[in-house]
Amino acid sequence: MGRIIQARARVKYSQRMQFGPLNTRRTLLGLGGALLLAWCVGMFARGYWTPDEPREADIAWRMSWQADKAVPLLAGEAFCEKPPLTYWLAAYPIKLLGTQAWVARLPNLLYALITALGVGLLASRSAGRFAGLVAAATISTFLLAYQVAIWLATDAPLLAAVSVALLGAYIGFYATASPERLRGYLLMHTALAFGFLSKSAVAWMVPALAILTLSIWERRWRELIRWELYFGLLIQAALILSWVWFVYRGDDGLQHLKVFFWNNLVGRFAALDAPPDLQYAAAHRNSPGKYLIELPVYLFPWTLLVIAAARRAWRQRRAALHDNRAVRFALAASLPPLLVLSLAATARNIYLAPALPGFALLVGWWAREILPGPDSWDVRALRATAAMLLLGVAVFAAALAVLGAGDWSMSGHAIYVAVSLAGLSAAAILAVRAWAAAREHAVHAQWALLLAYCALLIGPASQVYRHVDAWQDLAKIGRAVERDAAGRPLILLAPDETTRAVIDMYARHSVDRIAGPLDAAGIERIRSVAAAAPMSLFLVQLPSRSPQLPWRARSPQADVSPQWAAAKIQMAKSYSLPNGRRYALLQVTP
Repeated sequence: MGRIIQARARVKYSQRMQFGPLNTRRTLLGLGGALLLAWCVGMFARGYWTPDEPREADIAWRMSWQADKAVPLLAGEAFCEKPPLTYWLAAYPIKLLGTQAWVARLPNLLYALITALGVGLLASRSAGRFAGLVAAATISTFLLAYQVAIWLATDAPLLAAVSVALLGAYIGFYATASPERLRGYLLMHTALAFGFLSKSAVAWMVPALAILTLSIWERRWRELIRWELYFGLLIQAALILSWVWFVYRGDDGLQHLKVFFWNNLVGRFAALDAPPDLQYAAAHRNSPGKYLIELPVYLFPWTLLVIAAARRAWRQRRAALHDNRAVRFALAASLPPLLVLSLAATARNIYLAPALPGFALLVGWWAREILPGPDSWDVRALRATAAMLLLGVAVFAAALAVLGAGDWSMSGHAIYVAVSLAGLSAAAILAVRAWAAAREHAVHAQWALLLAYCALLIGPASQVYRHVDAWQDLAKIGRAVERDAAGRPLILLAPDETTRAVIDMYARHSVDRIAGPLDAAGIERIRSVAAAAPMSLFLVQLPSRSPQLPWRARSPQADVSPQWAAAKIQMAKSYSLPNGRRYALLQVTP
């Protein structure tokens, strides 16, 4: 007995020494602070960016004051692509603080924290406390997960809901007693109800596939017929059907429900007989192997760590079932969704975001497994990741030099240089330290890599956002259009969702629009409207073009086609953003 106690004490001491910098509360606070700053820079240090964010902002702004809150509205018209939970939550800060981008993204910070906490607790329960810390940091810094966290869209609350649902699924599936199993599955269903209200039934995909895959893999068919697994459906039914009832009671309720549940769900996987604006399968076309080819980008900068983790999992595939539990759950939560999405008719990177907790869990398990000492492949993965971050330092430095050349004031230049150099220097130093520590102190190397990446997201990235904001300042165009069209009817010509949202938020709440295409028939419609209301002005988006050199600047009138000029449609005003969108305000001459 004494020898056993001494052996356990030696193991605990060894683990404390191996945890290294993660053994102190100060360092944990530093890691948490670095993640928090990285989130805040991405969420609060930039404006609304295309694609999607201006549209989402307008819907949330409308939700802050519209009477019927069951159906989201885009520029006053029903927008039935997504359920309203995301817009409900964003509407509250907008109503209190205004329409600034940082205000609308305040709930995103909550979503990011819930995601990290859910994945961290899942990894802690399946692979230990240290794996939980690594998994939480990993899910917070995957390139795709970070993009989802800082973007004003329905994907951030969806990822948070799926992360908590996977925690509940793990608790329920591996519980040894009925009360614990029921608690786990109730947590899963509650999270899935909120996920459904964020982005519809896609929230069910990852947890459902994980449970089904594990039941087949471990030959535990009985898990699929346990009453505890389905009892929580009552929670989902209560929350989801309550919203469905309010949609049904509203104007055009049945039509709205058809778009929510038929066109927007089935229509993502197959072409349906529907109007052109509801043909979702026609946009973002999928191609064979698209997700697999792009997966290394989604997992950046931890792509090589995921590969190292997969290699180690394969080598230990014959380990005891209990020891391999984290690996099985990680693979069940990531690979089946990847396969299903690859078969869909449409494909966007954010569709894979709910599968990222599985990859983060795999990295957390791997980090625990290499505590006794990484092998040569693990060392190479850590050092190659450090090399990628050093390359990232060079890329950021070059980008900032190009973006900032020639347009800084003296004070702005000093601040720019200070912030950029601080972030770049810290990232470079930490990446070098990670390289040096990879063989003897793998934990120190992982800690340094995380801080190096956060330094890039906090320092130089914030300066990139400052420049990109000038390219995305659509509010400036919206206000200019309202000023130039004051007192005159305004009609939008073949507007996309972004144009409708910008005019609705910053110019006018009610405008007419002429659908495209703007061919000969479209020109006749324009002329007929102008004949009935001679003072009308028409806003049209112009094709984008590469930046023009000062000595090659073109006349704005060159953007009006000969066909339009022959129809006496002239440009009254033009608007453009550097490297961004361009618009023209047109009028018809008698």
